[in-house]
Amino acid sequence: MNQRQLFHAIEQIASKDYKTDEELLNSVVNEVANSDQMRIKGGRIWKLFPRKNAYILVRQIGKIRFLDENYTIKVSEYPDFVRIGNEKTLLSSERNAELRKEGIEKYSATGVGDKVKVKGIPLYQYILAFNTDGESPELFDTLNVIGSAVTAVLRGRHALARTKQLEQDLDHARDIQRSILPEHEQKYGNYQMFGISVPERVVGGDFFDYLPTGEDSERMGVGIGDAASKGLSAAVEALYVSGALKMGVELQTNMASLIRKINNLVNWTFSDSRFVTLFYGEFTDGKSGLFLYVNAGHNQPLFYRKATGEVTQLQTTGPALGIAPNARYHIGNVNFDKDDILLLYTDGVSEATDTNFTLYGEDRLKSNLIELAAHEPKKICYELVESVQRFSASSPYADDKTLVVIKRVQ
Repeated sequence: MNQRQLFHAIEQIASKDYKTDEELLNSVVNEVANSDQMRIKGGRIWKLFPRKNAYILVRQIGKIRFLDENYTIKVSEYPDFVRIGNEKTLLSSERNAELRKEGIEKYSATGVGDKVKVKGIPLYQYILAFNTDGESPELFDTLNVIGSAVTAVLRGRHALARTKQLEQDLDHARDIQRSILPEHEQKYGNYQMFGISVPERVVGGDFFDYLPTGEDSERMGVGIGDAASKGLSAAVEALYVSGALKMGVELQTNMASLIRKINNLVNWTFSDSRFVTLFYGEFTDGKSGLFLYVNAGHNQPLFYRKATGEVTQLQTTGPALGIAPNARYHIGNVNFDKDDILLLYTDGVSEATDTNFTLYGEDRLKSNLIELAAHEPKKICYELVESVQRFSASSPYADDKTLVVIKRVQ
């Protein structure tokens, strides 16, 4: 059997469905010991226990003299363990007095699995030690191939287990993120609202929320945010800021003061390279139509005024959250009349690109908003998202996309 055939044979043996790594290793050593071609009588499986700085005997197979169960050898008392960590495979005469008393004169061993550093010394997770019937010039190469094949399968098993765990974690993260997003549609007093958030990956860094506040929900808060990064790390930041905003609103803190406190929390909690943009505003169910807001570095929302048919932008009133401690924020305002519309969005909308890297852009967004202004917020929102998705369908680059449409209907 040549080395490639041997590798595939061992790989096939080890690739069956085993509950534990030790069951896998036991099967491999047993197959090797029963092979007529390898002239190996039996073997032992030694497992590294880093905290004890020792290898403990976990399995014994074949026609060999069995040692006591859980036989333990300290790494410091057995230099060949270190040699195997450096050289992988070793053919040697037994020098340990206790093992020589057990009748072990010679041994052959190979390290398998990943290496672990114990007190700065690289050691294999497992060592497969074999008793041979005579000496063979090919034994060294044979053990190297066995060790390589088994290590490849072990790493594959561990990678698969990590992947399954990651999938479970991502599913959990997705459920958590969904739980912080409100229902798409919200009605409050003279206003109708509709929001959509489309993550580019399983989870994303965008969020929006509707936040009734004050006694008897006398005010309605609306927030939209965007963490600068992507994926899971962005989702963590978004969850953090969303939670902080909810808590602050419940305490009825002054709006500018609240955003300043959240900024300090983000700055203290996350690295300097991370930040979150946030727009938060509040209106009442009264007739005045007054809408107060703070824009912490977020994309400037578009405000459509029915009376003139024009679209203006609500300016930034402070820096993005987390960039610098103790940043100052001031409150802006705008007044809604009947059929006026406020469009909140993240940069995944305005900065979506086509195959030529042309931006969807704010001008296109304004134009589409004007065309759709006669419709209810739900239709406006879906039409805008569809427009962006069509525009960027073939683009190699994409980002999370979130839109919230607020319309005064009475």
